[in-house]
Amino acid sequence: MQNWIAALPWPAVIFGCLTLGLAPFAPPHIFEKLALLVRGQLRRPVDWFDLLFHAAPWLLALAKGLLTLKRP
Repeated sequence: MQNWIAALPWPAVIFGCLTLGLAPFAPPHIFEKLALLVRGQLRRPVDWFDLLFHAAPWLLALAKGLLTLKRP
């Protein structure tokens, strides 16, 4: 699993974070969903899917960053 994450180029990961991760841009949707999560108001399955959909690029960037730091 680590191989395909490590093989992804950083510009593609950053592009995903800035587009899908922040869309729609005013305000970024991910922040609204995280606020709902903190308040315990994510109840509908579509809200959970939306949170995971917009968080996926950020989670991928985190995983790639951790793998990059771990590599000797």
